[in-house]
Amino acid sequence: MGVKQFKLPDPGEGLVEAEIVTWKIKPGDAVKVNDIVVEIETAKSLVELPIPWEGTVVELLVDEGTTVDVGAPIVSIDVAGAEDDPAPAGAGDAAAPAQTPAPEADSGERVANLVGYGAVEGSTKRRARRALHGHHEHVATSDPLPPPDLHAHVATDSVPTAPTRPAQDGAPSRSARGAAPATPTAAASGKVLAKPPVRKFAKDNGIDLSQITSSREDGVISRADVEAFIAGGAAASPAGAAQRAGFAGPASYDGERETRIPVKGVRKMTAQAMVGSAFTAPHVTEFITVDMTRTMELVDRLKSDRDFRDVKVTPLLILAKALLVAIKRNPEVNATWDEAAQEIVLKHFVNLGIAAATPRGLVVPNIKDADRMSMLELGTALGELVGTAREGRTPPADMSGGTITITNVGVFGVDNGTPIINPGESAILCFGAVRKMPWVVTDEQGVDQIVPRQVTQLSLSFDHRLIDGDLGSRFLADIAALLEDPARALVWG
Repeated sequence: MGVKQFKLPDPGEGLVEAEIVTWKIKPGDAVKVNDIVVEIETAKSLVELPIPWEGTVVELLVDEGTTVDVGAPIVSIDVAGAEDDPAPAGAGDAAAPAQTPAPEADSGERVANLVGYGAVEGSTKRRARRALHGHHEHVATSDPLPPPDLHAHVATDSVPTAPTRPAQDGAPSRSARGAAPATPTAAASGKVLAKPPVRKFAKDNGIDLSQITSSREDGVISRADVEAFIAGGAAASPAGAAQRAGFAGPASYDGERETRIPVKGVRKMTAQAMVGSAFTAPHVTEFITVDMTRTMELVDRLKSDRDFRDVKVTPLLILAKALLVAIKRNPEVNATWDEAAQEIVLKHFVNLGIAAATPRGLVVPNIKDADRMSMLELGTALGELVGTAREGRTPPADMSGGTITITNVGVFGVDNGTPIINPGESAILCFGAVRKMPWVVTDEQGVDQIVPRQVTQLSLSFDHRLIDGDLGSRFLADIAALLEDPARALVWG
């Protein structure tokens, strides 16, 4: 038997890190080849990772919520017939063992004697971004001071020994550390020791951890300590926190006055992409109001068609098909700008992006070669694409290579918008809500009548470097014409 470390694989698309979202296994579990063991979040999507070996789980090396680099070990597996993987450089140095307190008898915590635990010789500072989520932060007993980011968390399996500060007013010096109390406390170290879940629990309840005294020998504040502090009458509100800090704030607030949300994963990638697009591509947006009555009638007919019984037929499907037909009439719209070569690159294929709102932010997966699909094939692909995106499980390959995008704000009851072009594309079409509105209709005798019709608004944002006003206007007008009379697709298609 040998212990092998499963390292975070490269998810592709140039991504260099991922966050551990959910472990599907625990120490002691038996795993088989290709069993899903962990769910990770990259900057583009959620991805489930299979294990390449059969064996027994020895240790989860990274906590949930931790961001790790590609190639970093995340779990160790005891594999029959395998040799032990070498320990990471500097880990487990016998010459400088970590001073690790023994776990409590009933705490169920692990002893720090596995690969990746123990003292780290010549510890270096990690980037601040990692400091918030790191799992293996250790301090060799010879280090003069704890790492600057030690207050942000404490490793889940070992607690660094807090150094005693220089002698003041008769206090013991570092050289007399043997006479000092063995239990590190927040008061002695100037740092609050608590695991990330406990810090979050305290923050959610408006509790200042520096006001809590740990009940544990190692000085680490536990969730039970926080709960006891709250039960003891401590105000779990911003007003209570202010009073503990010496401020007389209003007592009418029931929750925190503000919440900070880390910008990472999909949300971070979206923010960077939108800022880059807004300040590099000269956006122009045009609008048109469309009578959708015939399109809505077509939707009803398709819903009752047996060929479409397994497809979710919506106005978005008809719009997508209309856009693809309009691209055939205006192929110059389906292009991209090559800044390095100063060229316009026409695409002879359409990878149709559909913006989808997910719990982790807005993502834009795309349907590959959508222009070659029938209405039925397009409806099936659209349903699968949106469903997978909303579950957060879109593979990175489906997030790249798009040529044009549709964003459907109508599902939120919004009439219109001025969308920002997806990077690497030339245009994005915004689909507003479909509403019954009064509409002027001219009958066969040339008489105008005001009748209720199904009406929507479309807007098209395009890159003015490669799409001028004439091309953009013709393209948008063609889409509107197809929605007003879907039968035109038989002539234009």
